[in-house]
Amino acid sequence: MYGFINTCLKSLVIEKFGEETWEKLRLMAGVQETFMTYEIYDDVITLRLVQEACKMLDVSSEVVLKLFGEYFFSFCKMSGYDTMLRTLGGNLVEFIENLDALHSYLALSYEAMNAPSFRVERMDDGRILLHYYSDRKGLYHIVPGIIEAVAKDFFESEVMMTVINQSEEDERTGKKEHVVFHMVQKETVTKRKAQPRHKGDNEQTQDQEETIKKMKARYASLQLCPRKRSPWEIVRSIVMLGQGNLRQSFTPSYPKRLWIEEQAFCNAFPFHIVFDQDLVVKQTGVNIQKFVPGLQTAGIRLDEYFTVVHPEVIFNIQSIKKFINSQFVLKTRREMLPEIHQNQATLKLRGQMMWMESLNCMIYLCSPKLRSLQELEERGLHLADIAQHDTTRDLILLNQQRLAEIELSNQLERKKEELRILSRNLEIEKQKSEKLLYAMLPTHVANQLKEGKRVEAGEFKVCTILFSDVVTFTNICAACEPIQIVNMLNAMYSRFDRLTNIHNVYKVETIGDAYMVVGGVPVPTDTHAERVANFALGMRIAAREVMSPITGQPIQIRVGLHTGPVLAGVVGEKMPRYCLFGDTVNTASRMESHGVPDHIHLSPFTYNVLKDKGIFEIAERGEIEVKGKGLMRTYFLLKNLQKSDEEIMGLVDGETCVYQEDSEDVTVDQKEVSPGDTNGGQKEEEKMVEEVQNQKNRTPSPSILLCPGKFSPDHLLQFDITPAYESPTDFKHLHNGLHSDSISTKFCSIL
Repeated sequence: MYGFINTCLKSLVIEKFGEETWEKLRLMAGVQETFMTYEIYDDVITLRLVQEACKMLDVSSEVVLKLFGEYFFSFCKMSGYDTMLRTLGGNLVEFIENLDALHSYLALSYEAMNAPSFRVERMDDGRILLHYYSDRKGLYHIVPGIIEAVAKDFFESEVMMTVINQSEEDERTGKKEHVVFHMVQKETVTKRKAQPRHKGDNEQTQDQEETIKKMKARYASLQLCPRKRSPWEIVRSIVMLGQGNLRQSFTPSYPKRLWIEEQAFCNAFPFHIVFDQDLVVKQTGVNIQKFVPGLQTAGIRLDEYFTVVHPEVIFNIQSIKKFINSQFVLKTRREMLPEIHQNQATLKLRGQMMWMESLNCMIYLCSPKLRSLQELEERGLHLADIAQHDTTRDLILLNQQRLAEIELSNQLERKKEELRILSRNLEIEKQKSEKLLYAMLPTHVANQLKEGKRVEAGEFKVCTILFSDVVTFTNICAACEPIQIVNMLNAMYSRFDRLTNIHNVYKVETIGDAYMVVGGVPVPTDTHAERVANFALGMRIAAREVMSPITGQPIQIRVGLHTGPVLAGVVGEKMPRYCLFGDTVNTASRMESHGVPDHIHLSPFTYNVLKDKGIFEIAERGEIEVKGKGLMRTYFLLKNLQKSDEEIMGLVDGETCVYQEDSEDVTVDQKEVSPGDTNGGQKEEEKMVEEVQNQKNRTPSPSILLCPGKFSPDHLLQFDITPAYESPTDFKHLHNGLHSDSISTKFCSIL
C-alpha cells in the first residue's frame, strides 16, 4: 500500500485517541514513525497496525476497519479530493459505479496502486447488490464505513449494508476476495414547519396554480388505457414536465440511419475495436492496426492479441457483459507483435465496452493508456496518433506536469523526514552535551553561561568541604603501568561519583588521586555537614572495594573535612570551572594532608556542627601542629549511629538520594554581598570561632580566624602562602584555585 493509507491510519489514531496512543501502537506493531505519501509500503505494516489496534482497544477488527473507512473518506476530502469525489455521480449508485474510473485516474499518480473493484447489480426484486473485489483479504469491513459516510455527506441519506455472501471469485483470475453487500438506502426526510403566508407570496401562489393547470391539461390529454392503472402510475405519468416536477425526464432522439462513413469512423476513433460474442474481430481503428498489424487479418480472435488487465476477468463475452460499467484495460501480447515492436514497451488500451444488441457485437472505444511523454516515446507513439477530440492528449501533457509536482513533493517529504531525523538526533546530542555540561558546572551556572550571561561570584556563609587522597599513591605510580593507575582511579572515582548523587553533594574536581567535594554549595542547605560526613563514610567503604595494582589489597584513603565560608565563582572562558576560594579550602586540605590512613579527619569547626546532631560517633584525636595554622584540636569521624552501611551506600530500597526534602536544584543568589546578607550567619560563625578558641591553649594564627561580616578594603585580600606538604615534589595536591609556579606546592587563600 502507498504511504497515504498508513498516514490516514496514523491521523485517525492521533485525532481519536491522542499522540501517546499512536506512539504506543507504533512500537507494538514495530513500524516507523512517519510514512511518505507516494512511497510503497508492505501490506503487512497496515495489517499489523490494525491487529495491534484491535488488541489495544479490545474491539473486533470489524469495528476498527469500519471506523477507518469512515475516517478515510474525510481524510481524502481534507487531502484535496473533495471536488473530485462530489462530481463522480448524481446519486449513490452512480458514485459507486464510477469508483473504478476514479481509481484508474489516480493510477496515473500512484502507478503501483492495487485498488479494489466495485460493481453494482440491480436485482429484479428491486434489491441493490454491491460486489466488492480485492486482492487483500479481510479488509472488506472498510467498505460499509466509506459508503455510509459518502451517503450521509453527499446525498443526505442513510445506508444499511449487510454481507450476504463472501467467497473467492472463480470468474476472476487470481481468485480475489469477492464480497457481496445488500445495500438499502433510506432518504433523510427533513420536516419543514408551515410558514405563514405573506403578501409577497402572491407570485409563488401563481406559479403553483399554473403548475396545477398544466397537470390537469396533461391528465385530460391522456389516452384511454386498455388496462387499469394504479393511482401511483397515473400521478407519475402526470408529473413529468416543467420546472419543479417530482422528476426530470429526457427522451433521446436517434437518427434513422447512421450518418457517418465507415472510413471516417475508423479515422475519428483510431483505437476502437468491434468484436462479436465469439471475440472475433470485425472492425478496428486505423492507428491500432498500425501498432498491431495482426488485427488486419480476417477472422482473428481478440484474445489472441490482447489480455485483460482490468478488471481481472476471464476473457469472454459473458464476463465482459457482467462488468460492462467498468473501465477495461487491455494489453497487447508481446509475442504477437512484429519483431520491430517486441523490444518496445507493451501497449495498453483503456476504454469502455458497449454491447450492440442488434448487431450482436461489442464495441471497445479506447485510447492508449499513458502516464507521461516518456511512456509515449517508449511505445513509439506520438501525440498525432491520438485523435484530436481525445482528451488523452491533454491528460498526458497535464500529467507530465503532475508527475513533476509529485517528484518535487516526494523530495520535499524526504527532506522533511531527513530534517526531522536530524532534529531528533540533534536533540539527543544536545541532551548529551547538556548532561556533560551539568556534570562540570552547577545547573544554574551552566544555564547562565549558555545564555551568554556573566556569572557573578557569590558568597556562601557556611559550607563543608571534603578532600581525600590515596595513601602511598606516589609509590603505586612508580611501580605500575599508567593504564593500571587509570583503571584504579576510574574504579574508585566511579563509586565516589555515585555517592555524590546519593548524598546530594557537589563534586568540585579531581586532580590526580585528590577528590574534592562540598556540601551547601551551590545549593545552600542546613544539613551540609551531615551530608558530607555521610559521604565520607561512604567513600571509606567504597575505597575498600578497589584493589591496589601492586599488592592486590584494598587501597586506603585519607579524608579531611572543614566547615566555613567560601567565595564561589566561574573562572576562565575556555573550559570554565566553578571554583571555591577562601581559607576554608586551605584548611580542609590541611585536614586531609595531616590525616591518618583509613580515617576521616575533622576540623574543630566541622566537629562543632556535627556533635549536636547526636547521630555520629566521633573520637577526639587531640592537638596537632598544622602547618600555617598552628595547634588545632582535631577529631576522627568513626560511624553513623542511625544509618547502616547499606543506607549510607544507597543500597536500601533502590534509594537514589538520602535527602529528598531539598534535592531539587535551586538558583543561588550570586550577587554582591550586602551587610544585611551576612547578619543571619554571623552569630553562629562567631560562636563556632569562640568555641574553637576555648579548646586551644594558644592564640590561633590570624589565618584561622573567620571574617563572616562585610569585607572592607583594608582586609579584603589576605595571602597566607605556606608549604602544604612536606614533600616539595608532590604534585597531587594542586587543589581547586591553588596554583604553583615552582616545584613546591603553595596555597593561596583569599579571605
